Amino acid sequence: MVRSLWSAATGMMAQQNNVDTIANNLANVNTTGYKMEVNEFKSLLYQTIQTRTTTANGVNKPIGAQVGLGVRNASITSEFGQGSLLDSENPTAVALSNTQGTGFFGIQGEDGNTYYTRNGDFVFALNANNSLSLTTSSGLRVLDENGAPITVTGDHIADKIKIDTDGTLMYPDDDGNLESLDITIGVWQFQNPKGLDKIGDSLYSVTAASGVAMNEATNDNLTKSDIVQGYLEGSNVQIAEEMVNLIIAQRAYESNSKVITTTDDMMQLANQLKS
Repeated sequence: MVRSLWSAATGMMAQQNNVDTIANNLANVNTTGYKMEVNEFKSLLYQTIQTRTTTANGVNKPIGAQVGLGVRNASITSEFGQGSLLDSENPTAVALSNTQGTGFFGIQGEDGNTYYTRNGDFVFALNANNSLSLTTSSGLRVLDENGAPITVTGDHIADKIKIDTDGTLMYPDDDGNLESLDITIGVWQFQNPKGLDKIGDSLYSVTAASGVAMNEATNDNLTKSDIVQGYLEGSNVQIAEEMVNLIIAQRAYESNSKVITTTDDMMQLANQLKS
């Protein structure tokens, strides 16, 4: 009965983490570029009660007897499926498509390190020398295909800068014809994007599990991403699915709680027995 108490307790803790994960998904349902997270479980060690041996009568026992000791959280993985493209009034907003959620923009962090994101809600910031820098809404610099911060020099009007499907920045000449500024927004992919480390603010960092960042501009083996200007990639969280998962997690939590209550009643009854 003591085993049942601990097993049920591990189930309650695991389901609490599950509910926390679902709550985080629902909280980020409107976060640009957010990828839903899934809580996965694994069983704990098993305790052997009876081994596969021969009985006193010489009869072989083909199987032993083992009792499980509960459950724990194995991992919380992100599902990098493509989110819906949402129209944006921001003229420099861009979204990645046709990559099944595997392409990422490069961002220079405040610490100088490179991070990656699916959030393309970019803006142009005016520098002291009248040049323009393409940044995130938080002010972090967006990187070009060479891994350098994007800076547009000259007397250019930010709202007139167009972005081609391959990420090239274009600007109209005196006749209104678009000409390349020889600047291209960089896009990277990973062999295992689920191995990326979540930093916050929709940013990810490279880990040994994700593998190195592969530049689409220099790697011909990658399926190139399409960049769509004037759109943002919405969250891929499905509210109905998350609500069903929340109900399932709640019922599982209640079942484990009922096991603890039942075990406590059984132990109390055993203590009250009299010879």
